[in-house]
Amino acid sequence: MPELPEVEALREFLDDHLVGKEIARVLPLAISVLKTYEPPLGALEGTTVTSVARHGKFLDIAAGPLHLLIHLARAGWLQWKDGFPTTPPRPGKGPLALRTVLTGGDGFDLTEMGTTKRLAVHLVHDPADVPAVARLGPDPLADSFDRDAFARLLGGQRRQVKGALRDQSLIAGIGNAYSDEILHVAKMSPFKLTTSLGDDDVTHLYTAMRTTLREAVDRSRGLAAGRLKAEKKSSMRVHGRAGQPCPVCGDTVLEVSFSDSALQYCPTCQTGGRPLADRRLSRLLK
Repeated sequence: MPELPEVEALREFLDDHLVGKEIARVLPLAISVLKTYEPPLGALEGTTVTSVARHGKFLDIAAGPLHLLIHLARAGWLQWKDGFPTTPPRPGKGPLALRTVLTGGDGFDLTEMGTTKRLAVHLVHDPADVPAVARLGPDPLADSFDRDAFARLLGGQRRQVKGALRDQSLIAGIGNAYSDEILHVAKMSPFKLTTSLGDDDVTHLYTAMRTTLREAVDRSRGLAAGRLKAEKKSSMRVHGRAGQPCPVCGDTVLEVSFSDSALQYCPTCQTGGRPLADRRLSRLLK
């Protein structure tokens, strides 16, 4: 799933390629992709893109009085095109979900692989009209989101720290992959409870979060949209690397599986050498 660093890189890419250009047409090609119906997508035709913003994992393309909100979900992606075939694509064929064409002939496609369709597009007058955007917590890279603000958020929680990092209503933009990476940098168990965090723990976790995300944004900055997935995968220290050596200590990276996801961690760096119990079968390591 694209997370804050990849979505921020896409935002910068689209800011360079879309702002100041006129939208010729927007074609929805998968029934599941469009989550709003008023105003219709046709209202974008003839409008000029004025800005591209990011709200957590949402892209926000502003054109005229409207905002096209895009959430790529787990299997969605954005592909920039310098030109399109003259024959319109057939709806429901392949992974293509939505096509946006500019008057210059270029534009982008939204695609989604797999059978679980979660890619979401909203056309609204105000980003806050999208409930998932309205519920978002603060951006972890915002200048105003300092260590004390982070501590106040965690102070109101009693939950595992990985779940807290992934909760979009608490902190916007962090998902499964970067929460694994942040906790590895912080040398902290993903199952550690927020109520057990001391002041030094909070400071260390906050620093690991900001450093990990900023470094990922810097690595992604300037890359073409098609290269962002490979960059993310190649830069992971523990996420997606179960069975491989930890790049810090050399111990084997382990995994805990859930019904629809998995986490990876280094036992030496994060849990005092102890393997974590499978959450589905036994009690969690605290």
